[in-house]
Amino acid sequence: MTGSVIAVDAMGGDFGPRLVVSACVKSLLEHPLLQLVLVGDSDSIESVLAQCPQVDRSRLTVLHASESISMTDLPAHALRHKPDSSMRIALQLVRDKKVQACVSAGNTGALMALAKHVLNPLESIERPAIMTALPTLTGETHLLDLGANVDVSAQQLVQFALMGSAAVQIQGVERPRVALLNVGSEAIKGSQQVKLAAAELQTMTHINYIGYVEGDGVFRGDADVVVCDGFVGNVLLKSSEGLAKMIAARIKQRLGRGLRAWLLAWLAAPLLKVLRSELAPERYNGACLLGVDGIVVKSHGNASQQAFQSAISVAYAAAQGHLAQRLQAHLQGLTNV
Repeated sequence: MTGSVIAVDAMGGDFGPRLVVSACVKSLLEHPLLQLVLVGDSDSIESVLAQCPQVDRSRLTVLHASESISMTDLPAHALRHKPDSSMRIALQLVRDKKVQACVSAGNTGALMALAKHVLNPLESIERPAIMTALPTLTGETHLLDLGANVDVSAQQLVQFALMGSAAVQIQGVERPRVALLNVGSEAIKGSQQVKLAAAELQTMTHINYIGYVEGDGVFRGDADVVVCDGFVGNVLLKSSEGLAKMIAARIKQRLGRGLRAWLLAWLAAPLLKVLRSELAPERYNGACLLGVDGIVVKSHGNASQQAFQSAISVAYAAAQGHLAQRLQAHLQGLTNV
């Protein structure tokens, strides 16, 4: 098996090079065939690398960028006035086939605008969408959009459904169950856009559309792909992550009081360790931007080092699986039916 080269926006996120570079060094140890190009202020990147003498510099390149995009920059400003930003250069490396994917924890709106401009949308796709996996009772489900598009049309929801179905098929699910996220399962419920999207999806025999799913059905595993607009998807994602952290903290509090609680904690430790591993938000960090001609992975801006490593792993797996090319081929097959 050959390796993959991934560009990383080292200036993105809340912590910048201090966290990103450290996560990259760990990722090189995790994936022996991985190569990385760190894009950003070279002095800042090198100062962090100097604290990591064990790093294999033959697999890591630093590419200087004189500008960075902040979390408060408007997408239009980033697009027009920051031609030498680390985010833009990382995307250009994907466009020029110098790397197979890029990862950024930076401004989501800017990342989508730049990805559309630099990489171009796939044919028949109006807007890219961000998709990630979420844990469920039966395994995992894939949710899109997660914030790239706050307001969407019915046709764009249909396109999200097609992209999500194709992407999950590529992962080995032969006929993914696709559902629209709604406030109820009845046909009369939901916004006009959701109702119109449902009506169109019901006519498509080449996609396994199963109807509406409510929020609790997402985590039961009622569908393999759950489609919604970016506003709803982002709220659902952040709420689920917050709930998981709150439950973990409450369990820790309850198991830390008194001798009996200590004994119970000791007995339950193996099970709790497995549950923490399966449900940790860090494990599910890294969302693919579907719908552009290249692999782009978005990390949370406040991701921990472990979480950013997960985002790199998502990009690595997507590159190894040739996600962009296979997604384009699947979409052509679906839309031509």
